[in-house]
Amino acid sequence: MQHDRLSLQVETGRATAKLIATLLGGVLVLSSFVVPSLFTGSLFGPETERASFYRDILAMVGAFLLAVPLWWHAVHCLFGGHMHMDELVAVAILAAFATYDYQTAGVVAFFLLLSNLIETRTALGARAAIAGLVRLTPTKAHRLGADGAEAEVEAHNLRPGDVVIVRPGDNVPADGVIVRGSSTISAANITGESRPVERAEGMEVFGGTSNVTGALQVRVTKAGHDTTLGRVQDLILEAERTRIPLMRLIDQYAAWYTPVTLMLTLVVWFFSNYNTNVAISMLVIACPCALILATPTAIVASLSAAARLGVYIKDVGNIEWARKLTAVVFDKTGTLTTGELAVTRLMPAPGVDAADLIKAAAAVERLSTHPVARAITAVAQRARVEIAEPQDFKEVSGKGVSGRVNGETVLVGRQTWVRDQGADLSFLNDEKFQEPEGVSTLFVVRGDRCLGWIGLEDRTRPEARQAMDELRQLGIRDLIMVTGDRWSVARRVAKEMGCSEVQAEVLPQDKLALVDALKRRAHTVAVVGDGVNDAPALAAGSLGIAMGAAGSDVAMNSASVALMSNDLRRLPFLVGLSRQTTRVIWQNLIFGVCFIIVGVMASIYAEKYFTPIVAAFMHTLSSAIVVFNSARMVRYGEHIQSFVGKAREAKETPAPGRVALQAV
Repeated sequence: MQHDRLSLQVETGRATAKLIATLLGGVLVLSSFVVPSLFTGSLFGPETERASFYRDILAMVGAFLLAVPLWWHAVHCLFGGHMHMDELVAVAILAAFATYDYQTAGVVAFFLLLSNLIETRTALGARAAIAGLVRLTPTKAHRLGADGAEAEVEAHNLRPGDVVIVRPGDNVPADGVIVRGSSTISAANITGESRPVERAEGMEVFGGTSNVTGALQVRVTKAGHDTTLGRVQDLILEAERTRIPLMRLIDQYAAWYTPVTLMLTLVVWFFSNYNTNVAISMLVIACPCALILATPTAIVASLSAAARLGVYIKDVGNIEWARKLTAVVFDKTGTLTTGELAVTRLMPAPGVDAADLIKAAAAVERLSTHPVARAITAVAQRARVEIAEPQDFKEVSGKGVSGRVNGETVLVGRQTWVRDQGADLSFLNDEKFQEPEGVSTLFVVRGDRCLGWIGLEDRTRPEARQAMDELRQLGIRDLIMVTGDRWSVARRVAKEMGCSEVQAEVLPQDKLALVDALKRRAHTVAVVGDGVNDAPALAAGSLGIAMGAAGSDVAMNSASVALMSNDLRRLPFLVGLSRQTTRVIWQNLIFGVCFIIVGVMASIYAEKYFTPIVAAFMHTLSSAIVVFNSARMVRYGEHIQSFVGKAREAKETPAPGRVALQAV
């Protein structure tokens, strides 16, 4: 990253020097138009021989100063073995010099250099966005020593395990967990959510986020390049280096454009009785800067709009895929639902105490990181039951967990799995012990005896239904939910979300099979998941979208697009952004092509009015129009931010009718 910063500084310095030289040359050329009036007293009076001499000297020096960079670049490209569009301008300026028309050469070179500077500054804008992210991470950190003394250290010298003090107004220097204090944290620069969030002891914070209110002590878990902000910087760099298919197509035909244009110009020059002005105008107007800028400026603006909302795209080619989507596969837990399960029912088997049921389940689940495990452990802690240390812990993906507690094997998992392990579930024959509809259940087995089941519920995300409706409005009708949960729970969530299809009680490999089946039916499929359990499916989709990717290396590695927040409305935003970007690119390209055609015709049939100077001015104007048309994309999706706070408030409001768990 240090190398990238130095490279950016060098390129910015070169662009600044080029701008100064361009302005200096431009002043000299402009002076050549004014100098005759110093001798005649009138700008339009007859020139004296002395005035003409000074005019030509000023114009020649200014034109030469402006033309040298263009000539040098053209020669460099020719000797490098590839053609570039600037050769056309270099030939046009050379032709003006050959006919001693230094003023025309200077004006043409000035406007063409302005166009090049516009292109350079556009490219540097993307690099500047990265530099802005780098500046978010503090260079200094206040680290606590073993003796409790505070010392100021370089932030890049922090290591996992260090404890740092973050005062109000400071940026967090590294990813970590709060060990003391509570505060309000603004994570807008990473997640795109404008409203700060409350953070307390035991909760995670990310490097580069801003501490708004209280003082915190944070134990570092990731520092430097490994932080979430560091990974975001990598994503932007990756996207900057990639190209969409349309850009590669333009490059493919660029090598043919210059020779063909030169040949046509020679033909026009010959049939126009060797009219050099016509040839120069034609070469200037045919230089396709507007076409060159058409795609990259739109892509840069698109990436900027996405990053503002915490949407990070690895490869700009994924922008192409997003507009073509015909089907979206959603994971349920953590994607359409909050993933924050709560225990709402306990059903001990006959002769089993509820405390014994939750104690056995919590003992095994305490070593798992699954949301189910956290919910069971949390309710056991609230009930203040003693949780034993398990031995031989094992987790079977999509089925359950097992371990030895006080010498006995304990299983916690789905009904089908524990039955396959030989558990006796005959107590379910009694109707009062049967599982209710719409509740996820885990069966707890100790030895060969089933102790009962635990019911959990997961609330749907309040903004998810709105996102699904917006996707349907965008023409994506196949919205499929897949989950390893029971059919009754899956049907309830799918009905709330308005899904077109639902698959329940599936294993990770079944998700892969579903994605492959959709692709065989000629669907362009996006897979949306939390990026941890869904990594294989995310990689299999045409577009893998990881939600809540902040802090998750797995999410950023497996997905094509990382949504740093859990707001699903980023998904229709991404589809809309993709389509709008494509529209802007085609607008730019059509404008660029039409401009060249009309300009060439004007240079041939209206040579009296369409002089080389006019052609140079129009050329620069066309580049500016393309840049400003693309810049409109930067503000795309601004309306989403106004709903983020409302979505979070709705999510934090207790669901009506929730069954409260009584003391165990």
